[in-house]
Amino acid sequence: MPLQDILDRNVINLHVKGQNKDEVLRDMSRMLFEQEYIEDIDLFVKDIYLREAEGATGIGNNVSIPHGKCKAVKKIGIAIGRCEHEILWESSVEDDGWQQTRIIFLFCVSADDYGKEHLKLLAELAGKLGSSQVMAKLQKAESKDEIIQALLN
Repeated sequence: MPLQDILDRNVINLHVKGQNKDEVLRDMSRMLFEQEYIEDIDLFVKDIYLREAEGATGIGNNVSIPHGKCKAVKKIGIAIGRCEHEILWESSVEDDGWQQTRIIFLFCVSADDYGKEHLKLLAELAGKLGSSQVMAKLQKAESKDEIIQALLN
């Protein structure tokens, strides 16, 4: 499933207010719950933290890509959040193991689809995020549609 098929403006928030990682993950999970991507916020967040324990999901450039496989997922998606404040996030690319994060791509993948769909989507997204032009557009976007266009062009 290509990235363009799962980008959904209903699970994009350009004004995430959370002050820390847990608040941000819960806010974004609530958005997924309200749009019927998941059926249990607590279980979904728990599974994200299980995956986080295996390796940091901060990828540099103020971006983090938390993800995990969860039986509470009803349909594949990616919630996108841009925080109003930078938050501290574990990183595999920073020397001290931490980074300031402002943009989060929260993968929502069922346990059944994890292997076949998750890695394809992650690779496609990572390729987009490797572009300084895309990153600049994501930082400056003023609408959900601008976020989507930055990722598709």
